Amino acid sequence: MTQTLEQSAGQAPEKSRSPGLDRLTTDVGKISVAQGVVQKIAGMACREVAGVHSMGTGSTRAFAAIRERIPGSAGPSVSQGVSVEVGDTQAAVDLDIVVDYGASISDLGHSVQRNVKQSVERMTGLEVVEVNVNVDDVHMPDEDQSTPSRVT
Repeated sequence: MTQTLEQSAGQAPEKSRSPGLDRLTTDVGKISVAQGVVQKIAGMACREVAGVHSMGTGSTRAFAAIRERIPGSAGPSVSQGVSVEVGDTQAAVDLDIVVDYGASISDLGHSVQRNVKQSVERMTGLEVVEVNVNVDDVHMPDEDQSTPSRVT
């Protein structure tokens, strides 16, 4: 590698590189992170926050419910409800979530943003520039219970 003019003149090199570039570009080479990797990390980090009932818009949740009933199929996709844009050093994350009834949406949103940002940055070295949380629905406590039959 060649030295910069500042280094050869005895001056300290400028720190104009972004934090992600320092972590993902080394003397040995470059590290790149696939979009699917960031999606999975963000999905898992979002689901870790108490108050997040499920993820995805209504149509994706309905399709996942049908898919789960097919014998031999996997459970819900970890990246359901997650869309990301990944560049060389930065990532942006959009999340569609369903919250549990009674949870403070603003507090929950901040917790999700913080956990997703920390997890993605720690695991990938990418700088997360934004985490957008879209609350699509509220899960009511009695929605999981089926109506009991009147006859036995």
